[in-house]
Amino acid sequence: MVVFLVFLLILLPHATCKPHIVKCNVRDPHTPLHQYHQKGDLIIGAIASHSVIISSSIAFTNEPPPALLEELNVVPKNYQHILALQFAMKEINENPRILPNVTLGFYIYDSYFNAQWTYHATMLLIFTLETFIPNYLCGLEKNLLAVIGGLDSQTSLQVATVLDIYKVPQLIYGSAPVMNDKTPGLSFYQMTPKEDLQYEGILYFLLHFRWTWVGILTSEDEYGDRLVETVVPLFSQSGICFAFTERTKKFTYVSEFNALFENGAKIHDRIIDSKANAIMVYGESYAVPFFRWLPYLSKQEHMARKPKGKVWILTAQMEFTSFVYQRTWDTEILHGALSCSLHSKDLPGFHQFVESKTPSNTKGDGFIRDFWQQAFGCVFPDTVLGEVDGDICTGDEKLERLPGPFFEMSMTGHSYSIYNAVYAVAHALHAMFSRVNQRVTVERGGLRFQNQQLWQLHCFLRGVSFNNNAGDEVSFDQNGEILAGFDVTNWIVFPNQSFHRVKVGRMDPQGPPDQVFTIKEKAITWHNWFNQTQPNSVCTERCHPGSSKKVKEGEPFCCYDCIPCPEGKISEQEDMNDCYKCEDEKYPNKNQNLCIRKDTSFLSYEEPLGLSLASFSLSFSLITALVLGTFTKHHNTPIVIANNRNLTYTLLMSLMLNFLCALLFIGQPQKLTCLLRQSAFGIIFSVAVSCVLAKTVTVVLAFMATKPGSRMRKWVGKGLPNSIVLSCSLIQVVICTVWLATSPPYPDVDMKSMPEEIILQCNEGSVSLFYCVLGYMGFLAVISFMMAFLARKLPDSFNEAKFITFSMLVFCSVWLSFVPTYLSTKGKYTVAVEIFSILSSSAGLLGCIFSPKCYIILLRPHLNDRDRLIKRKY
Repeated sequence: MVVFLVFLLILLPHATCKPHIVKCNVRDPHTPLHQYHQKGDLIIGAIASHSVIISSSIAFTNEPPPALLEELNVVPKNYQHILALQFAMKEINENPRILPNVTLGFYIYDSYFNAQWTYHATMLLIFTLETFIPNYLCGLEKNLLAVIGGLDSQTSLQVATVLDIYKVPQLIYGSAPVMNDKTPGLSFYQMTPKEDLQYEGILYFLLHFRWTWVGILTSEDEYGDRLVETVVPLFSQSGICFAFTERTKKFTYVSEFNALFENGAKIHDRIIDSKANAIMVYGESYAVPFFRWLPYLSKQEHMARKPKGKVWILTAQMEFTSFVYQRTWDTEILHGALSCSLHSKDLPGFHQFVESKTPSNTKGDGFIRDFWQQAFGCVFPDTVLGEVDGDICTGDEKLERLPGPFFEMSMTGHSYSIYNAVYAVAHALHAMFSRVNQRVTVERGGLRFQNQQLWQLHCFLRGVSFNNNAGDEVSFDQNGEILAGFDVTNWIVFPNQSFHRVKVGRMDPQGPPDQVFTIKEKAITWHNWFNQTQPNSVCTERCHPGSSKKVKEGEPFCCYDCIPCPEGKISEQEDMNDCYKCEDEKYPNKNQNLCIRKDTSFLSYEEPLGLSLASFSLSFSLITALVLGTFTKHHNTPIVIANNRNLTYTLLMSLMLNFLCALLFIGQPQKLTCLLRQSAFGIIFSVAVSCVLAKTVTVVLAFMATKPGSRMRKWVGKGLPNSIVLSCSLIQVVICTVWLATSPPYPDVDMKSMPEEIILQCNEGSVSLFYCVLGYMGFLAVISFMMAFLARKLPDSFNEAKFITFSMLVFCSVWLSFVPTYLSTKGKYTVAVEIFSILSSSAGLLGCIFSPKCYIILLRPHLNDRDRLIKRKY
C-alpha cells in the first residue's frame, strides 16, 4: 500500500556541511528502504509505504517467514498514488508557464506504516539524501521545502512533529483528525475536506432514507473513540439511534490470531442478526481488506444460509482495496455500499500515462517491481535463486486487466489529492519566485535565492488558488484546509472481481444552501438481498398516519409502539410523536389522518325539516285565522259571547302570532332575527297564557257572583280580565326589555358542539334571563291550570274551565319535556325542538279550547241558540 510523504527540496550548487539542531540515530544498513528518485533543479522527496503494517509496534512470538509477511501485508492498489505524483511532475516540467527554466524532481521513501521507519526516513530527507550524518547536511546542499503525505493520520502526525521544528509545510492527502485535535500548531495543509462535513452528509442521507436504526463498526483505538464521541451525540440529536457499536482490535501478535478471528466472527454474526440494515464503517485506508475477512469468520450456521445484505456506509478514508491473498475472495458483501469519497475527476492524459508504465522502462522506481509481482501474481526471473514456482512476469502485462481492488485505471480520490498537492506547491513556489522585490539568479548551474527564507513558503501556500487541468478550483481556507467537498459513490461489485463506482451524490459546502447535500436515489444500486428496492433500517416499522409513537420503556427512542390517535385528534404524517387536534373549522376524517373542512349548519327552509316546520307554522296560523273569522262571523251567538268575547279574540290573535313567530327560528341567524325570536316568542306566548288565565278567573268569578249575598259581583265585568292580561304581559315585557338591554342574543358560530359541522346559531346572551322568560310562562300556565282544574265541574253553559284544564295540561307537558330535550340536542336540532314546542303548545291551546266551540258553531248550530239555552235552563 502506497502511503508516501513527498518532500520538496531545492538543490544548491555548493558542497558544504551545515550543522542542524536535531540528532537522530543512524539506520541499520541491513534494513533497506525502498525508494524512487528523479533528480532535477528542484527535488520532491517522498516517503511511501506499499505495505500495511497492522500495528506500528508489531511483535511476533514466533517470527513468520518473510514470504508470509509480504503476502499478508502488501496492498498493491495504492501504487497509483506514486503514478499520480509522477504524472503531476511530468505536466509541471512540460508546462513553460509554471516554474520556467526549473525542472522538478522527487524522492519517495517507504515508511511501512511503522513509526520508527517513518521518523528515520524523515530524518534522512531533512539532513541528506546520500550519506546519513546526524546534525549535518553534507555534499550538495538541499533545502527542504514541503512534504506531501501521508495517507493515514498517524503517519502524518509522526512526520509533522519533526517538520514543525523547521517550519516545513506538510500537505496531507489522507485523513488528519488526530492532528487537528492534538497538535493545532503543526504546519500542515489538509488536501481532504473537513471531516465534520462528512458526518453531516452521512446524517443527511440517513434522514433522507429514513434510516433511524443504524450500526457502527470501527476500530478500537483513538480513531474509533473520535467517531463515537463525534457522531453519536450529533446523530442522536437528529433522531438516529444506534443498534450496536462494534469495535475491532488491532493485530499485534501472531498468537492473537485465534482470538481475533473469534471476535470477528461474533461481530459479523451480531451485525447480520441485527435489524439495522444501514451500517456506518469508519477506518483507516487499510481497513477494507480486514473488513473483507468478516464473512469468512462467521459461524457455520450463518455460512450455510444465503448471506444477508446490508448497506455499508463507508467514510472517505476507505478505498476498495485487497491483500494479494484475497484475489479470489467473494466481494458480494461490499456490493451496493455507499461511500463518502474524495472528489476526483478524470485528468486528460492520465490513462495513457498509466498504460505506458512497465517495469522495463521505469528507472529508479523501487516500488514498481514489487507492485507488479503482487498485482499480477507472478515473479521476475532475476529476483529469485533457483527454480521459479508459479508464473513468470514478462513486464508486458496490462494494468487495465487488473481487478478494481488491485488497481484502477481511473484516478482515485487520494491520487487526485496528491496531484492537486503537487500543483499547489508548484504554484506557491512560482508565486514566491515571481515577487517583484525578490530576484532569483542562476549561478554555476544552480539556483540562489536572494532576500528570501524558504520557510516563507507558508505565506504563498495559504494564498494559493488555481484551476487544475480537470477544471476544479484548488484553494485553502484560513485554517489550511482545502475548500472542497465529498462525492457520494455507490460501489458496484461483480462476481468476476471487477469493480465499478458510480457517483450518486455530492457534499458541497460551497454550493447553494439547498444543494449542499444532494443524492440521486434512482442511480443507486442496492445489494441483491433487497431486490433493488430501497432498504429499511428502523427498529420499529413506521407508524402510519392516524397513529402516534409510544416509546417502549427501557428501549432507545427509535423503538416504540404505534397507538391509534384518540377521538378528535389526527396525525397526518408517519412516525409522529403525538396526535393533535384539527383547527376549529375542520374535523378529523374516519381514519384520523386528515382534517376536513366542516360544513356550515343551520335550520334552513331548503331542507325537509325546516320546510316541514315552516309548513306547519303557516298551516296552524291559517287555521287560527279561520277560527278567528268564524268567531267574528258568529260574534253575537251565546257561545262566542260567553267568557268574554274580547279575550277570545285576543287569545286567537296571540295564538296566530305564536305560530308565525316560529318562522323567526328558521333560516340563517341574523342580528335582527336573533334579537326578535326569543323576546317576541316570550311576550306573545305570555299574552296568550294571560288570556287563558283571565278566562279562567272570569269563570270562577262568574260562578261565585251568582251566589246570594256574594261580594264578587263588583269584580265581574270587563275590567278585571283586561287588567290580568295587561299586567301579566307587562311583567314579561319588562323581563325581555332587561334581557335585550343587558345581554341580548346575537349571531354566533359554534365549532365544537358538532364534530363535522360549524353551527350558525343565535347565542342567547344571558342564559339565566332566557330561562326566566320560560319560567314566567310556566308560572302563568301552572296558575291557569290550577284554577281551571278547580272550576272544571262548575255548572254553567259553555263552561271553558274543563277545556282550559286540558289545554294547560298539554302546555305544561310540552314545556316540561322541552327543557331536557333542548339541553341534550345540538345544532339545528336544538332550534327544531324549540319550534316544535312552540307549535305543539300553541296547537294544544287552539285545539283544546276552540275545537269544541267550532264544532258547535259549525256542526251543531241549534245548540248555539239563546232561546233554546233559556228553555233548557228552566
